Amino acid sequence: MITRNSISPDQKIILVNIANELADAARGAILPFFRTDRMGTKSKEIVCFDPVTEADMAAEHAIRMALAKKRPYDGISGEEYDDIPSKSGLTWIIDPIDGTRAFVSGAPTWGVLIALADSTGPFLGLIDQPYISERFIGGFGQAFYTGPQGEKTLKTRNITDLSETTLFTTFPEVGREQDSKGFGAVKNLVKLVRYGMDCYAYALLAAGHIDLVIEAGLKAYDISAPIAVVEAAGGIVTNWRGGDAHNGGQVVAASNQKLLEQVLVFLLPFAD
Repeated sequence: MITRNSISPDQKIILVNIANELADAARGAILPFFRTDRMGTKSKEIVCFDPVTEADMAAEHAIRMALAKKRPYDGISGEEYDDIPSKSGLTWIIDPIDGTRAFVSGAPTWGVLIALADSTGPFLGLIDQPYISERFIGGFGQAFYTGPQGEKTLKTRNITDLSETTLFTTFPEVGREQDSKGFGAVKNLVKLVRYGMDCYAYALLAAGHIDLVIEAGLKAYDISAPIAVVEAAGGIVTNWRGGDAHNGGQVVAASNQKLLEQVLVFLLPFAD
């Protein structure tokens, strides 16, 4: 069985290239739908608006078709279709459109999430924003950006004074009441709070523009790619107890270890 530690240097290059090819396939499937009347939006939930669109389905289908040709023995775990068990030891974790509410609103803060994981969690991740052509990729000790500003290395910043930090989350109401209270315990201690960024918040953290992301109620496909990108850029992602976050739930991403340790003190009383 393949693990992250058994992958050769040449194979690492191949896997990064495949991740980029998958993101390219998703771009081609999604962009014809964005800001048009062709999205075909419906809700997956009855009690709240949890949208899925034709673009979600088309993008994940395109990724799966590409993997069937290039990596037929790898597993696939995605948001919109059934899981395919791994025969190789590696699994691709896909969220074809993270931030579908932003997508259906015409806001460009959604993204395509693609991660590669072994039994211990994700080690290669890609966050892609097709409409503005920005791609953030991290794994195998490297993290880099490509987009309108060219190519550059991703590196988290090193602010350790909590009162000088910028904090992002997706919703003002972070999941359950206890989640909201945990977020509230931190938000009044930071310099700036912004809402509604979905996966793009983790990309900005990896690029050194913000310092913290706090969320709850996540699934594995929401957080696997961001974990790999943020950690390759020098940051750290854990649950609210400081443990592994790759299965989702309550998540905190920080630009550095010292900052994380300060935040966990306030989150721990509300942790699962």
